[in-house]
Amino acid sequence: MTTIQEITLGGGCFWCIESAFNKVTGVVSAHCGYSNGHSDNPTYEQVCSGTTGHNEVVRVVFDSDVISLQEIFEIFFALHDPTQLNRQGNDKGTQYRGGIYYHNAQQQAAAQAFVAQLTEDNVYDEPVVTEIEALDNYTQAEDYHQDYFANNPSNTYCNLVVGPKLVKFKKTFAARLKS
Repeated sequence: MTTIQEITLGGGCFWCIESAFNKVTGVVSAHCGYSNGHSDNPTYEQVCSGTTGHNEVVRVVFDSDVISLQEIFEIFFALHDPTQLNRQGNDKGTQYRGGIYYHNAQQQAAAQAFVAQLTEDNVYDEPVVTEIEALDNYTQAEDYHQDYFANNPSNTYCNLVVGPKLVKFKKTFAARLKS
């Protein structure tokens, strides 16, 4: 039985989610992409227009012997606000919606159980609106989006949004970071 799994997650701008997951022990890779829209092979500009139905996502490849799907979800829910519908902070539109896009029935059940537990435990003041759907119509984002934060540290958006979020992430998940 293989211990390498993939799950696809949408939580606002994909640069932050991708950058964070690439720092986590047990994550083999994280790549930016687009999923669950109706157009084939959309471009970044098309997705940003909001007309393709796609979400900015990160495909996370991980070794489940090192990090569990539960831990992946814990990190993911710390990186995005699951109570905001079709937005994350100043990023607004359906392309920034929260989403777990499962690759198999076990992931679907785990995602549903995780969100149900968050709801039962009243973790958030508002309802969790992160969608849980089967992965559909996935396209990897253009090469320049991969490792964007690492390759563009002086970008204004990276300095104002991604950087501070990653500082908080590193403090919260210090024990889970690659050395």
